[in-house]
Amino acid sequence: MTGRTPPKKKPFSWRSQAFRGLLYQIIAIVAIGLAIWFLAHNTATNMRVRGIQSGFDFLSSAAGFDIGESLYPFDSGEPYWRAFLVGLTNTLRVAVVGIILTTMLGTLIGVGRFSRNALVRGVCTTYIELFRNIPILLQLLMWYLLFTELLPESTAPIVAGPFFLSKGGLNFPIPVWALGHWWAAAGLLGGVLAAWIYRGRAVRHFERTGQPRSLFWVPVAIVLACGFLGWLLGGAPTVLDSPRQGEFAIEHGGALTPEFLSVLLGLTMYTAAFVAEVVRGGIQSVARGQGEAASALGLSQGQTMRLVMLPQALRVIIPPMTNQYLNLTKNSSLAVAIGYPDVVSIANTAINQTGRAVECISVIMLVYLSTSLATSILMNWYNARAAIKER
Repeated sequence: MTGRTPPKKKPFSWRSQAFRGLLYQIIAIVAIGLAIWFLAHNTATNMRVRGIQSGFDFLSSAAGFDIGESLYPFDSGEPYWRAFLVGLTNTLRVAVVGIILTTMLGTLIGVGRFSRNALVRGVCTTYIELFRNIPILLQLLMWYLLFTELLPESTAPIVAGPFFLSKGGLNFPIPVWALGHWWAAAGLLGGVLAAWIYRGRAVRHFERTGQPRSLFWVPVAIVLACGFLGWLLGGAPTVLDSPRQGEFAIEHGGALTPEFLSVLLGLTMYTAAFVAEVVRGGIQSVARGQGEAASALGLSQGQTMRLVMLPQALRVIIPPMTNQYLNLTKNSSLAVAIGYPDVVSIANTAINQTGRAVECISVIMLVYLSTSLATSILMNWYNARAAIKER
């Protein structure tokens, strides 16, 4: 008895599941496109009827306002797009530094929850329950009031060596930039590359022989040694622009404003409480036998946590950690409540002056969407590298 082969389906036949799926997707895309076109056309028509100007041409006009805090010079005669760029850099400065500090503090507190010392466990638990249960806006206001009300005036600051702390912020020495600093920066970059190569070899050596090598202190020493060598090759410049007490304020040196410090500390302390719980949950997800096996091999508690528990917990820690990074970046928009000139504050000023509310809000949405997507892409890449590869 010979079997009959079933008739082949035509690629554009309604009976083809692939063709129907493609057709439904095309219909959905067209419907979404028409809905977006209708909303945009209706909005533009209503704005034109009411005499409301629209468009992004205002970005090339003079801003007409100064910005109190910027990483580079800005004056009121420069265009709006430059003002938005200042706001973007201020937002990124808080987000990037906040993510770094949050990761360090949150990881330490999360690991501290497993300490054998009851006092350390209690302090870590109290920190988490205190900071994560107070709204972030109230914490920002608390830090701002601390810096602007409880600290002394700039004419009588708290002095700690070359550092001055007052209501005007934190003043500190900064190097007078010279050619030698470029050499030092090049040395640091070379040190980062050398440390990355060393870590890769150390991990492969551990997997091959079971003998651990330092994955933290040695890479740090490599980076610092290369930076120091570059500094020496560049002539070892040591000139510093140190702050000093002026008649009415502290002059020269670098400065961190109370607004920046309030935003940074508020976001860091708040988000670190959630990061600590993420780290604790990731460590608890590792089988208990892994720690017992490490102890049986003679590893100390610190080595067990660093070499056995944390590497395996990363696959659980990284996805929720990404969410906390995104939350920190988006929560930085609350800085407008204490006067920090981030992109939201610049956009609010632009709206009041130009009336281009839709355009300015679109800029804000684009900024946070772009930063969030960039963070997600980077963390997804790291998550893929940290995932346990099945044999």
